[in-house]
Amino acid sequence: MATPFRISIADAQIVGERREGASAHLPLVLVHGFGGSRHDWAPLLDALPPERAMIAYDQRGFGDSQAAEGVSFSHAGDLLALLDSLGIDRADLCGMSLGGATVLNFALNHPQRVRRLVLVSPLMVGWSWTTEWIDRWKAIGRAARSGDMARARDLWWHHPLFDPVRENLAGQTLRASIAAYHGRQWVQDDQRPALPDIDRLGQLSVPTLLLTGARDTEDFRLIADVIAAMGQQVTRIDHAAAGHMLNLEIPGTIAGEIEHFLST
Repeated sequence: MATPFRISIADAQIVGERREGASAHLPLVLVHGFGGSRHDWAPLLDALPPERAMIAYDQRGFGDSQAAEGVSFSHAGDLLALLDSLGIDRADLCGMSLGGATVLNFALNHPQRVRRLVLVSPLMVGWSWTTEWIDRWKAIGRAARSGDMARARDLWWHHPLFDPVRENLAGQTLRASIAAYHGRQWVQDDQRPALPDIDRLGQLSVPTLLLTGARDTEDFRLIADVIAAMGQQVTRIDHAAAGHMLNLEIPGTIAGEIEHFLST
């Protein structure tokens, strides 16, 4: 049974759920991707052992979490404040896409607070995007800033990032998530500028499981390649038939891989 929580953090309200597990396990903290929410982890949670302690939360400005406009912040800073508020000294972290950037940045900043790290199709703080990605992102932003949020959501739904999941029954879950997304970060994102994490990936000493899909887009494939090459203890599993949204496309498969990694 998950217990809901709401925590005040510097001009933000962070909403999440906590499931107590066996005392021998550190909690696994799940951090969702851009435009999503803690509910994106439901298929994975259903496939993980019920005795594993879990925390899933909505990052600032996403899902049910609230954020004051114009206040600069970092998602990793919010994660630190969240763990402190919940009295958690050390945890296992799992991040998907944008959430991957959050937990990677946190692990680089606070390695003593992380036992094991799981990166699912991760983004990276300060990544230099390809021209193709930038052009598509700008088109979505123009639609959102003009007030045509329906057009912005449609462009996002049809982004090549989601080609594989649109072929999957889970595509309807993603479509519902996109429909529920308010789109404010397409108009203005108040994340504090940060130096690129690629410059310090060699310092990544936390045991890391990197889960990727061979059908992901060029940028995310490159990010994964760099993490695998530069991290000190990175185990990569690349799924040939999968794309970006592994948590929706193959939740049972990656749940087994995550559980094995956390238990060994």
